[in-house]
Amino acid sequence: MAYPIDVEKTIDGVKLDYTTYDTDRDIGSINLNNYGEVAAQCKVTMRNGPEAPRVRRVQVPAKKSVDVTAKFNREIIKLRITLACSAQ
Repeated sequence: MAYPIDVEKTIDGVKLDYTTYDTDRDIGSINLNNYGEVAAQCKVTMRNGPEAPRVRRVQVPAKKSVDVTAKFNREIIKLRITLACSAQ
């Protein structure tokens, strides 16, 4: 079931880390963990190739974590995630 996951991140003014998961053959997920003192506003774009990208916008409160998932119609061969976060 495992597939490669590439993450391209742009993080501005927040202390944020992430962990990716190959949840299922057609579901990708990423856990965003905010270690900083300010909340982060994040845009997560997940691409599996031929399908339209799945875009999720989430707020990650200070000292908290948030899970972000996306389901695709086709099996994921390689998941590409673009993560853009900034201080709120």
